[in-house]
Amino acid sequence: MGVTTSQQLTKYYDLFRDTEIPFTKDVILTLKMDPRQVYIKCNGGQWPCIVNSTSFQLARIIVGIKGGAFQELSQEVKKTEDQKRVFQIRFCFYDANNQPINFFVSGKVDAIATYMQSKDLVIVTLKFTQRPPDDLIEPVGRLLEANANALRRKEERISINADSMRKLSLTKEETFVMIDEVPRKCIVRDLSFSGAKVILLGVEKFLTNKSTVLKLDFEDPVEKISIAGTIVSADLVEGRKDIVAASISFEEAKIPLAYKLHINNFVTAVRKNQLPQQGEQAQSQK
Repeated sequence: MGVTTSQQLTKYYDLFRDTEIPFTKDVILTLKMDPRQVYIKCNGGQWPCIVNSTSFQLARIIVGIKGGAFQELSQEVKKTEDQKRVFQIRFCFYDANNQPINFFVSGKVDAIATYMQSKDLVIVTLKFTQRPPDDLIEPVGRLLEANANALRRKEERISINADSMRKLSLTKEETFVMIDEVPRKCIVRDLSFSGAKVILLGVEKFLTNKSTVLKLDFEDPVEKISIAGTIVSADLVEGRKDIVAASISFEEAKIPLAYKLHINNFVTAVRKNQLPQQGEQAQSQK
């Protein structure tokens, strides 16, 4: 991954300031967050908590009502803003070299509510007292940008060649696709946020509407990603009666965040290259 500039961080902050991201299992894995190292801190005491969601303005954490954290936090609800104490949430992520990145985000209690009708847990909303550290803005901003582009640019196709593979960090175009749970060798011809086209041996009428799981190998970081989908069309490759180009539509709810990040890296890299070229063209036309 390239270094995120201060300009890009400011863009993330301005664009997604109020956008909350839930800390699902997929988000936690993609951010390489260590939930065991997360806690809430105040007045010299610290207590474990669970981050339920965060934006760049607030965080929602889950705590037990029998613990010390709840005793401290619950005292704040009826106070005026000036009277409220500042709490700190400690986050812990791991970088590409598996080195821990620890940092604190300061906030004041805004609200406390029962968590999903539980008798033992509450969800506490803490409004940040200042812009959070770049160590939070950078990874969360990248995820939010990838999610936004996955909706806005879902159908844009990326032809697979040496250049696009490098920008995607895709290690090879040869891979496997599971078709009705049977592994089949294939070659990836294009990718998008929403689907893929692969070349494989087969008969088109026996492939259409079959369920699939496409296997892709990436580097930076090194990971194997599986994406569930369905073959929506299959056409014979010109000049061959045994080779088919199959178009796969991914199941939107099951597309891994890690995959969206790789596609988004390509999309943003291409856009950055196009902007200087467009500027040069505009200057030449003057």
